[in-house]
Amino acid sequence: MREVEAVARAKRGDIAGLEALVRAHQLRAVRTAYLIVGDRSVAEDIAQQAFLRAYQRIDQFDASRPFAPWFLRIVANDALKAVERGRRTVSLDASDEAAGVAALADLLADPAAGPAERLEEAERAEAVWRAVQRLPAAQRAAVVLHYYAGLSTAEVAGRVGDPAPTVRWRLHAARKRLQGWLRGWVSPEDGGAGEQEPANERSVGGGR
Repeated sequence: MREVEAVARAKRGDIAGLEALVRAHQLRAVRTAYLIVGDRSVAEDIAQQAFLRAYQRIDQFDASRPFAPWFLRIVANDALKAVERGRRTVSLDASDEAAGVAALADLLADPAAGPAERLEEAERAEAVWRAVQRLPAAQRAAVVLHYYAGLSTAEVAGRVGDPAPTVRWRLHAARKRLQGWLRGWVSPEDGGAGEQEPANERSVGGGR
């Protein structure tokens, strides 16, 4: 079923339309939530609830536009709310980090890939996980919302409650850190590398 038809069916109250949208967007929804909350089971719960919320609000969706950006904003908002409520804060303890790497590798894996490709995907997942989790919380939220969920800098600013210039600065600082850390997929040894954020910057999700 094409996305346009799935949306039209959902707007008519046909559950088959929602089921088609779930099949098309579930993996990316879970990944988006996971990158923010750092817990796969919580991310799956967030994605499930976001689909139900999207179904309830489908009349507000402009069917002439792509579904994913609109839907992923719901996912990202719910994930940030979960962090703000303290359901899950990302820990860098060794055991939690190892579990996070394994879960992210599983999320990113291509089921049709051969052994060599699977190994490469696992290495990439580990590098991305370690780099993203070392970002300060506010930078991590900005990166996920802007680059993964597809929000504009103005939309990110509105969501996190900070000025757009602050969000642009966070994205710039995060890019510099990630570019250095992910060069050759080498995880950073120094979590404090890169630019330092202003002391008066407000944290998103608790802590820097």
